[in-house]
Amino acid sequence: MRFFLRPLAFFFISIFVFFQPIQAQVWKPDLGNGMYQNPIIWADYSDPDIIRVGKDFFMTASSFNCVPALPVLHSTDLVNWEIINHAVEHFPDSYYRIPQHGNGVWAPCIRFFEGWFYIYWGDPDRGIYMVRTQDPYGDWSAPVLVKKAFGNIDPSPLWDDDGKIYLVHAFANSRAGVSHVLQLQELNSEGSSVTQNRDIIIHGLPDNSTLEGPKFYKRNGFYYIFAPAGGVANGWQMVYRAKNIWGPYESRKVLAQGKTTVNGPHQGGWIELENGQGWFVHFQECLPYGRIVHLQPVKWVDEWPVIGTDEDGNGTGEPVQEFTKPDVENMSGIKCPQTSDEFDGPFYNLGWQWQADYFEQWYSMTENKGCLRLYAQYHDSPASLWMVPNILAQKLPGPQFCVTTKVDGSNLKQNEKAGLVMMGLDYATLTLSPGGDGFDLKLAVCKDAYRSHSEELIHTVSLKSGNVFLRTRFEKDGMCRFAYGLDGQSFTALEQPFKAREGRWIGAKIGIFAVSAQETGLKGYADFDWFRIE
Repeated sequence: MRFFLRPLAFFFISIFVFFQPIQAQVWKPDLGNGMYQNPIIWADYSDPDIIRVGKDFFMTASSFNCVPALPVLHSTDLVNWEIINHAVEHFPDSYYRIPQHGNGVWAPCIRFFEGWFYIYWGDPDRGIYMVRTQDPYGDWSAPVLVKKAFGNIDPSPLWDDDGKIYLVHAFANSRAGVSHVLQLQELNSEGSSVTQNRDIIIHGLPDNSTLEGPKFYKRNGFYYIFAPAGGVANGWQMVYRAKNIWGPYESRKVLAQGKTTVNGPHQGGWIELENGQGWFVHFQECLPYGRIVHLQPVKWVDEWPVIGTDEDGNGTGEPVQEFTKPDVENMSGIKCPQTSDEFDGPFYNLGWQWQADYFEQWYSMTENKGCLRLYAQYHDSPASLWMVPNILAQKLPGPQFCVTTKVDGSNLKQNEKAGLVMMGLDYATLTLSPGGDGFDLKLAVCKDAYRSHSEELIHTVSLKSGNVFLRTRFEKDGMCRFAYGLDGQSFTALEQPFKAREGRWIGAKIGIFAVSAQETGLKGYADFDWFRIE
């Protein structure tokens, strides 16, 4: 094997190593002995919410700027989950055609009522939206703007016994200038618009600042609002209850970190099994992975929920690390959200999302069957990928893993590149592009990409062939080590490691892309044969 280093402004040494993937399973919470371990999903499913419909459980989570939006996950035991759909495949207008980092789809709430599945969410810049369907595996309705507003977020509906529909929501401090109150609205009979803009029913101050993510329930004659407070990284879970929907509400802290390592355990959803067992899903901020999902047991004491374990009996639980699995009849078997993809079917798997709303002409899975073909798309900011929409990426799937993809870039044209990216506020790429008598393989890093900073070229290798295997190994400390291979067996490590960094409100993502610096003329493409995570 021959390679040549290009002259650089500083000196690097590259060595040959056998850079083999980590022989470890992608994170699995089911311990196989009737127990489970947290997190139940070691991936960025921020602000999770769940419902039970018969013997089935459904979950959704924030998707922010990523499209398709609003992932829908399914389980029959609350521990093993897989993605079954996205509730929003495309948005009906051009707002999401450019990346909306940190904006978009915030803190959804999923509900089931009289044969219909509903998901409500807040867009901090546009208002409160809703979609619905009778088949969560099928098509969902187009998004409906329930309330046009600026800074209204985290909605949760409640169908009351008298037939009325109510909606509680929080406020985004960055837009509304307030983040410690919850407001109650009345909706029309379809749940599709606000009929009365009503009262602030809960004030969090002085003890519960950053009160957000409310989830609305009714149980044994009490109205309950589960709402986290204190912020994402170091917060806790509050519950408010009242006999009258308008209050007054009394409150209790029901879950906190305590002596555990699970910081900020809060913001999620509660369900009850047919046998009366209660369970609560929530997230933990774990950068750069994002917000990973935990499952806690729930017991009711004096009509208050106690979440996790409460050894001192003060009513505030602490997260469990391991626990007995929920007592359900229909076990899912070992499952996890989709990651690896052989690209053998008519569609890529449901684990993929674009960095913004997308066009079908960006890719093909029929032109070269068994491959995902990415057509190089022009973008007007060649110094950075931060505002490039056509990045197809996945969430990080566990504490450590190895990603390998096989790419043929032989049909890329001049000023085009394709390859692998670890995307976040900082990002790194390993790309293939035409150069000289063959192809250039380049490792580049962009620090503070969100500040419009440019990429820095770290390493260049000249190759004779446009067929190459690209790899990155992700270690527990967040360090990524990139490598390439020509035969899929031995790999050459590039000696500059990269520290992964989260995105804006989301975890880092691993993805693939093809871009062009030429605005006009015919574009080239790259074929990705497979994408494997081990």
